[in-house]
Amino acid sequence: MRTLFVFCVMAVLMTCVSCHPKQQTEVVPIMRKAFQVEHDSKPVDLFTLKNSKGMTVQLTNYGGKIVSILVPDRHGRLGDINLGYDSADTYIHGTASLGATMGRYANRIAGGQFELNGQVYVLPKNNGENTIHGGTKGFRFVVWDGVQLDESSVRLSYVSPDGDQGFPGNLTVKVIYTVTEDHGLKLEYSATTDKPTVINFTNHAFFNLKGEGRGDVMDHVLWVNAKQFTPTDKAAIPTGEFLAVKGTPFDFTSPKRLGRDIDIENEQLTFGGGYDHNFVLDKAEGELALAARLSEPDSGRVMEVFTTEPGLQVYTANSLTGQGTDIGKGAKAYGPRSAVCLETQHFPDSPHHANFPTTVLNPGEVYQSTTLYRFSTE
Repeated sequence: MRTLFVFCVMAVLMTCVSCHPKQQTEVVPIMRKAFQVEHDSKPVDLFTLKNSKGMTVQLTNYGGKIVSILVPDRHGRLGDINLGYDSADTYIHGTASLGATMGRYANRIAGGQFELNGQVYVLPKNNGENTIHGGTKGFRFVVWDGVQLDESSVRLSYVSPDGDQGFPGNLTVKVIYTVTEDHGLKLEYSATTDKPTVINFTNHAFFNLKGEGRGDVMDHVLWVNAKQFTPTDKAAIPTGEFLAVKGTPFDFTSPKRLGRDIDIENEQLTFGGGYDHNFVLDKAEGELALAARLSEPDSGRVMEVFTTEPGLQVYTANSLTGQGTDIGKGAKAYGPRSAVCLETQHFPDSPHHANFPTTVLNPGEVYQSTTLYRFSTE
C-alpha cells in the first residue's frame, strides 16, 4: 500500500512538472565563437545583452545586426522571435537586411541621386534604377566599432567618410542598444556631420512572435497609429501623396490580422507583393510615442513599438524565398511572409519631396532618434 501511495505521488508530481512549462527553455543563446572572425581587416564579434528577468538580445557589429531576441511566451518559455543566422559567415553571405542597421539612407532614393543646396549627388543604383538602404556598401555591410557598456547595453559606432556611397560629409554615427528591465529593447541613434547631408536610419529586424522559422505571420494582429500612408509607384518610390487608410487594406487603426486583407485586389499591394509601405504616424515631431502594437494569439506574445521618428515601414517579408540565403538558424527556411518588419524611419525618398519631413543634417547639428521595442504577454 505504501509503495502504491509513493508511486501515485511521484506520478502526480511528474504530471505537475509537465503541466508547468515555465521551467522549460526552448532556445539557448548563440555561441560567441561563431562570430569571432575578421572581415575587411576589422574584428567581428557577438554581443549579448540581458536584463535580470531573463530577456536576452544578441547582436553583431557586422552590419549592426540584431541576431536574436529571446523573450518569454505566456507560459514563461523563452523563444527567439528574430529571424537571423547562426554565424558571422552566414550573415556576411546571407540576406543582407536581416536585423541590420540601415544607413546612410534607409529605404529608397529615386533615380540614385538627389540634390542638396544646388549640388547633385550621384549614388550607386542597387534597386533597379534606384538606391536602397545606403547603396552597395551601406551600413549593413560594414564592421562597426563595438563597446559593451555593461551587461544590458552596447554601443556601436561608425565613421562614414565624405563621399561614401556618393553621400557628402564625414558622418559619425553611434547607436546604443539597451535591454531594459521592463522587457524592452531600446535603440538610441545619434549622428554628426561636417558637411550638409541627408540621413535616414532604421533597424530592419524581421519579427515572428511565434518564434523564428515557425511559419508565416498572417495570424499576427497589428495596430498602427496612422490614419495615412504614402502610396508608391511600382518601383516602391513614393508618389508624394498622403492617402487616407480608411476604407483600404492599409487601415490598421483598429487591430486586425496581417493576413486579413493582404491578398485583396489592390494596386498598392500588387506592387509590393504584400505590405511594404510607409505609414504616417499620428504624433508630434520628435515625440517618443506609441507607433504600433503587434500580438500573436498562440504564444500570447505582444510587441509595442515606440519611436521619435515620423514614419513606420510595414513590410511582410514578401521577398524571402525559403531557399538559398533565406535558410536561417538551425537550417530553418524563411519563406515569404514568415516575418513582419516594423521599421521606424523618416519617409522614403524624402530628398525628392519637399512636403515630407526633412532628412537634411547640417554641420553643428546633432541628429538624435530613439526607438523602443517593448515585449509582454496576454
